[in-house]
Amino acid sequence: MHNELQFLDYSVFLIYFIVVSGYGYWIYRRKRQAEASSKDFFLAEGALTWWAIGASLIASNISAEQFIGMSGSGFAMGLAIASYEWMAAATLLVVAVFFLPIYLRNKIYTMPQFLAQRYSPLVATIMAVFWLLVYVFVNLTSILYLGALAVSTISGFGFTACVVGLSIFAIFITLGGMKVIGYTDVIQVLVLIMGGLATTYLALDLVAQQFGGEGMWSGLSLLHAKADTHFHMILEPGQMMMPDGKGGLEDAYNKLPGLAVIIGAMWIANLNYWGFNQYITQRALGASLETARSGLLFAAFLKLIMPIIVVLPGIAAYVLYQNGAFQQEMTEAGAVRPDRAYPVLLNLLPVGLKGLSFAALTAAIVASLAGKVNSISTIFTLDLYQKYFNKEASEAQLVRVGRIAILVAMIIGAVVAPALANFGQVFQYIQDFTGLISPGVVAIFLLGMFWKRNTATAALVGALATIPTGILLERVFVGMPFLHRMGWVFFILVALMVLVSMIDVKGRKVDHTVIMERSMFRISTSFTIGLLLVLGILTALYIVFW
Repeated sequence: MHNELQFLDYSVFLIYFIVVSGYGYWIYRRKRQAEASSKDFFLAEGALTWWAIGASLIASNISAEQFIGMSGSGFAMGLAIASYEWMAAATLLVVAVFFLPIYLRNKIYTMPQFLAQRYSPLVATIMAVFWLLVYVFVNLTSILYLGALAVSTISGFGFTACVVGLSIFAIFITLGGMKVIGYTDVIQVLVLIMGGLATTYLALDLVAQQFGGEGMWSGLSLLHAKADTHFHMILEPGQMMMPDGKGGLEDAYNKLPGLAVIIGAMWIANLNYWGFNQYITQRALGASLETARSGLLFAAFLKLIMPIIVVLPGIAAYVLYQNGAFQQEMTEAGAVRPDRAYPVLLNLLPVGLKGLSFAALTAAIVASLAGKVNSISTIFTLDLYQKYFNKEASEAQLVRVGRIAILVAMIIGAVVAPALANFGQVFQYIQDFTGLISPGVVAIFLLGMFWKRNTATAALVGALATIPTGILLERVFVGMPFLHRMGWVFFILVALMVLVSMIDVKGRKVDHTVIMERSMFRISTSFTIGLLLVLGILTALYIVFW
């Protein structure tokens, strides 16, 4: 096994780099006349097609945290981690049917804008600050850390050099605005799917060869036979003990507690991410309702195949590791490091295909970095700078400030990223930290959308109580699975907000309701067929792998 790329690998990667960069520059030059508009820069208003929206959603979502983090969790706990992908497909349908019509009918361009319109500027500002902190110090840094770790492991370049290189590549794309991001993401998602599927095929073939077989189907059959415990979606307490990345073991149930992934707080995590997350919803907020819905439906179908790309390789790495492969590469100071599974696996690939997989991984990383930092820039510029620092800012000034915010956020992310080396499974680190905010965000938005009596004071109480309530429950109920904790925090916050709203008589008299009409939620026949097909496939998957 060699931790470096060969000439053919570099050639494949160079072709990818030239195509993405060249296409992005062509889009930028073609749309340059509209660049002075802030809505055009941040949202690509009216410019993205349904397939571009769907591809951009997936390209922005699937990153190092999936390729590396989720593959690591696949190594540690198996197919159960795929619930994050498959339940996301169902969540995208909910967002398309119920949330998008509200955003588009009320001309919402940022999530803080919705909170300001429905509640008050104070609530919007508090949540904007929360989002910026999480986006920069959790999401952006984790993408950079995992991405640089993977690129370094595969190419042999230094970790710091990889952080800098990925940052510059992402900045190059992001400075062109959402149009460039959206359309280059189409190429990115094609590369990451092709390269990801190639990696999965070869990983399964390696498993087959390990036991005297040959081919993908033989490898898949052997994978199931040799790691039967890794093919259960619903975990029970004590069913699977997995490495914690620190030399010990932990119960996988604490990360994915049984039915919580179907009827519990997994919905809170997914609704927060796919429904109330600027990073994701931004792709659809500049389109028509029909186009945006079609884009989310396309993304839901793509989500169904993602576990094949990001989870199966982790399980394959587990089987190979159990049978003596790359023992040294998977351990550090005597501790098994699950997040090394995917990078180590890529180093087993033949020349040329390794370059394709390397390009796929880089595409996922860069697309996510670009999307994340664009969202950071959008919230800072439109919800903080324009409101509190320069209310009379011109369109050109807003675009300029947005670009400066992109550079600053990326620099902070690059500086902080190395600190994540102290965590075992970084994918779980992301879920744990965002889980402190998710329940409050979901409670505030759902009550704001569907209960007109919820007041600004109640929303403010919910926003301020979110993190303290989560920390308190974590301290009191030591060892409680974080998804259960999220569920309890959600119900506590809803009850608290309802109580405050009932007491806040003065606040109930203020009309901050959003426009909602029954006709907004009607869906077309073609969308209904697609929706039922996605739900049917999901049902079959959970029945087979229960």
